[in-house]
Amino acid sequence: MNAATSLDADTLVAVEQLEAAVRRRFGTQARISNVTPTTVGGSNRTLLFDLHEQAAARRLVLRQETISADYTPFLPASRQYPVLRVAFEHGLPVPEPVFMLEPADGMGDGYVVGAIRGESLPKALLTAASFTTARTRFLEQAGACLARLHAIDIREPALDGLRDVRESGDPLAAWTHYYDLWEEPHPVIEYALRWLDINRPQSAGKVLVHGDFRLGNMLVATEGLRALLDWECAHFGDALEDLGWFCTRSWRLHRTDRPAGGLGQRAALYHAYERAGGAPVDPQAARWWEIFGLMRWALYNLMQIFGHQSGRRRSPAFAACGRNTSLIEYDLLMTISGHYD
Repeated sequence: MNAATSLDADTLVAVEQLEAAVRRRFGTQARISNVTPTTVGGSNRTLLFDLHEQAAARRLVLRQETISADYTPFLPASRQYPVLRVAFEHGLPVPEPVFMLEPADGMGDGYVVGAIRGESLPKALLTAASFTTARTRFLEQAGACLARLHAIDIREPALDGLRDVRESGDPLAAWTHYYDLWEEPHPVIEYALRWLDINRPQSAGKVLVHGDFRLGNMLVATEGLRALLDWECAHFGDALEDLGWFCTRSWRLHRTDRPAGGLGQRAALYHAYERAGGAPVDPQAARWWEIFGLMRWALYNLMQIFGHQSGRRRSPAFAACGRNTSLIEYDLLMTISGHYD
C-alpha cells in the first residue's frame, strides 16, 4: 500500500482496513494503491483506489458510511447494494458492484464498485463546450435509462429490502411522517401536502424508482450518460416520480425555459421514455409529481436543518438549508398557482 501521507488519521485507518478486506476476497497477494479521497457525496467516506490482483489492476471506489442518521429516509448501504446489483444485471448504466462490506471487515456499512470516468458537476454539464454533444443526446439517454429501470420486475427477491421502506407505501403519508419528525412548522409545506392529497392523480402501479434522478447523481462523458449513481433514495413508487423529479424547478439550475433538467423540454424526455418502452406519460399527472418533488426537496432541506440544530450532524452547509427551504417554498407556491411552468 502506498497511501498518500496527506491522508488524515481516520482515513489512514480506513485504508488499512480496506486493504485487509481486499485480501480476504482476492487473496493475500492482492494490494491497493493510489488512494484518493473524493468530495463526491455529501455525507460519508468515498475513496478511489487501485486494486492490484495478480498482474492486473483496476480502479475501484469505496463508499463507506461514517455518519449514522436514523432520522433520514436514506437507505443504508446494505440495502443500496442489492438494488445496484439488480440494476447492473439488467444492463443499466451503473458502476459494477464488486463487494459489500461485512462485519469481519470492521468498517461498518458500505460497498465497493468499479470506477467510471465522467463529470457529475451540473454547471459543467450544462455550460462547458466539451459537453455540447452530450447535451444533445442526454434527454434521449435519460428517457431510455428510466424506461429500462421501470421495466424491472419488483418481485425480484433481491429487491426485498425495499418492501418495508416508508416511501414504498403511500408517498404523502411517508413525507408527512418525516415532516412531523423534524419538528419545525412550515405553513407552505402543510398547504402543499394538503393540495397534493386533494389533487392526487390515479397511479398506474408501483415500479422500481431511483428516487433522485437528476444531474449531480450521474456521470457524463463527452458522448453522453455513462453512469447513474447514488441509490440511497431507491424505493417502489409511481414511474412518474422519477420523471417529475428530474423536471422539478430546483434542478433546472436557473434554466427555467428548459424544464427537463435544464437541458430541454418535457416532451422530448417523455417521448424518449415512451420510445424506449416506458408507459405513456400523462402531462398533468407528471406536473403533480413535479409539485410533489418541490415539496420533497423542501423537506430534505428541513431534514438538514434538523440534523444541524439537534447536534446530530452540525455543518454550516446544513445550517444554510434554512434559506434554501424558503426559496423552495416560494417556487412551490408559484408552481401550484400556475405562475411558474
